[in-house]
Amino acid sequence: MMETLENLPATARILDLGCASGSFAPESVLATTVRCDIKPLDLARRYYAVQGEAASLPFNSAVFDAVVCNHSLEHFQHLSFSLREIGRVLKPGGFLFISVPDANTVTDRIYRWLARGGGHVNQFRSAEALVELVCRDSAVSHAATKTLCTSFSFMNRKNPHPPQPKRMVFFMWGMEWFLVTFNFLLRMLDRCFKLRTSVFGWALYFGTVAEPISNRPCVNVCVRCGQGHPSEWLRSIGSIRGFPVRFYRCPVCGTRNFFVRDECYSHLYQQRVQAEAESVCLTVPHDST
Repeated sequence: MMETLENLPATARILDLGCASGSFAPESVLATTVRCDIKPLDLARRYYAVQGEAASLPFNSAVFDAVVCNHSLEHFQHLSFSLREIGRVLKPGGFLFISVPDANTVTDRIYRWLARGGGHVNQFRSAEALVELVCRDSAVSHAATKTLCTSFSFMNRKNPHPPQPKRMVFFMWGMEWFLVTFNFLLRMLDRCFKLRTSVFGWALYFGTVAEPISNRPCVNVCVRCGQGHPSEWLRSIGSIRGFPVRFYRCPVCGTRNFFVRDECYSHLYQQRVQAEAESVCLTVPHDST
């Protein structure tokens, strides 16, 4: 996502939709960032805050060069209308980024169990079906899909969050050492038995992207900041320590995480690559009614 946003000129506009506290730091891009959420947002110096409903956006047509929906589609009450609105406010040739949880995964089921639904009114169980829906309703062509691996950072007690439910006792109240170990055990299960317990969801790219998107997932995801890092890159910067069990310090926040090799998890993306190669995403014009 950031590779494309960072390449936008200062005259461009980015809509961060359903973003709560924000999907990215506004100062990390040259373009003007407009945050929009159904709840009131705190004003800040480097972006504009607008309160609005995704199904009826308070903007003119074709005014944004990029739209970011980072873990927000699962919360939209009127999904098809919201996607049409996104297509309406996005400029022709613009960029659309969407990330959503996979409702089949261990992580999303834990999240919804802890948060008693967590506000997820839409449950996505197929990346291909979601791509088809977005293309049909937003009229923006599909560019790439990438599998996202979990970090359980939403449970980390070192991160700011609402009061924890009593059910968190089953996860040691979000103690960081427990989450690091839990993450590592899930990845070992996936590696040995070709499972998907490490998967959280998908990142979907539509429209014009700055450069080709790699389909290989980043399996090393920090339990505190949630940032994913390619294993080859972690090797190249000398961040890996320990033997026989290896760990790395997150280059973003410095948290210690167990290290695994991305190439050992090819089953998480090979089927997705094949499915994308066989599918054709048709751009459907909006119904004027």
